[in-house]
Amino acid sequence: MATAVRYQRASGWEAFAAIVMFAVAVLRVITAISYFANSARINDLSNGIFTSHLWAWGVWDLCIAALALLAAFSLLGGGGFGRVIGYLWAILVLVQSFVIIGQAPWFAAGMIALSSLVIYGLAVSSGGSQAG
Repeated sequence: MATAVRYQRASGWEAFAAIVMFAVAVLRVITAISYFANSARINDLSNGIFTSHLWAWGVWDLCIAALALLAAFSLLGGGGFGRVIGYLWAILVLVQSFVIIGQAPWFAAGMIALSSLVIYGLAVSSGGSQAG
């Protein structure tokens, strides 16, 4: 009697959400490095929540990147934990985007669009395919 082993695969929308989160994580690591160097070349957020403390924006961006990577790896592995973290990540990015829309409108609009797509992708997917 042969037993077939079936692996759970992420749906197309979950894979899309994971890829978007990978891309945003890389972008956030780059912006964090820029903020740690006290540079405002990417975004001038000196009038934002953390005022002129760009290192705080760098730490914030690293936290967002870590959440995105954690969720993306879990989603690609078929884990439900990644769905929860993905929703949390998208909500945090949406809130931050609306906060910084006055200082960096194009960046904020892009992040609103990407996080909305992640929420949509997670919402319409079935939560992982059933093995069996």
